[in-house]
Amino acid sequence: MLETRKVHSHVVAEELEEEIIAGIIPAGSRLDETSIAERFGISRTPVREALHILCGRSLAERVPYKGVLVVQISAERIDQMFEAMAEMEATCGRLSSQRMTMSERAELERLHQQMNALAEAGDHGRYDTANAAFHELLFQGSHNSDLAAMAQALRVKLAPFRKYQLKDTGRLKRSCIEHQQIVDAILDQDGRAAETALRRHLVSAAQEVLIRRQIQDSATSKPTFSPA
Repeated sequence: MLETRKVHSHVVAEELEEEIIAGIIPAGSRLDETSIAERFGISRTPVREALHILCGRSLAERVPYKGVLVVQISAERIDQMFEAMAEMEATCGRLSSQRMTMSERAELERLHQQMNALAEAGDHGRYDTANAAFHELLFQGSHNSDLAAMAQALRVKLAPFRKYQLKDTGRLKRSCIEHQQIVDAILDQDGRAAETALRRHLVSAAQEVLIRRQIQDSATSKPTFSPA
């Protein structure tokens, strides 16, 4: 029963976070436990856990006497988060290029090849899982536990945005090209190239998120007409 509840809570959290990032659920909206439970056909307990996840990822916040409200996610805020992640990953990449063991480098290349196949197949879900493992290996490859922990914590906060920008198959293939540059730099033990490749990779991801949000905003906005 506990395991089922956990699965439900994460499924609900993923559905809601995608709608929040896409702007389908606008900022300021109240996330009502009863309504969400009815929508997904589950009890309020996993919904409560899902809302806790959303608050932990800074997509919503608990406001006294108002409940859980969706926060405002501006383009500037997205820029700031991806900039911070880019600097963190760039540092991990630079250190990993010098500190990764042979087996870690081999695993990085194996993951990259696996992701190429998943991108060709358009398997977004499994690509996202492999992508998380790829970047986690870069964090651990720095062989600095404090740095890896900070990078992972920031990645958790950005996870919904990174998953959102990988919904497009064309983006998956571009991501693979960017990953090839990262892998090449790591295998060549070129710290500067690793830093540059990772910064560019995160800039590209941020741009994709912003573009998708603009498209979504255009699709959901209603045109106004002047009276004849």
